Amino acid sequence: MPRTGKYRAPVDQKTIAKKLRELRRRRGLTQVELAKKVAISQALLSEYELGEVRIHGELVAAFAKALRVSADELLGLKTTKHNGFFPDRRFLRRLEKIDRLSVRNKQALLKTIDAFLKGAGVD
Repeated sequence: MPRTGKYRAPVDQKTIAKKLRELRRRRGLTQVELAKKVAISQALLSEYELGEVRIHGELVAAFAKALRVSADELLGLKTTKHNGFFPDRRFLRRLEKIDRLSVRNKQALLKTIDAFLKGAGVD
């Protein structure tokens, strides 16, 4: 009988769990919202994100579709592509809308943002 070696997967369950949580947050989704999209309970999603439960193939596909990423990105086999500056697409979409504003409205918005940041203590 031939000897078989131990196969080492390129990523472990904790890495997948961390990536799932990161991608969900990047999309601006709560656990409840993502759980609804893939038809599971929030409690089960929490267990997946903690790496306590192994994600099976069908759910990898469902999560990837719901998060609009490839399965390779979800599994951590491929780095997530983003625009180089803003990994959060919601932020980028807002910037694109702001860019379409008139010069006057842009200036007003920037003053509002500056006042907010100053009040929040962000330099």
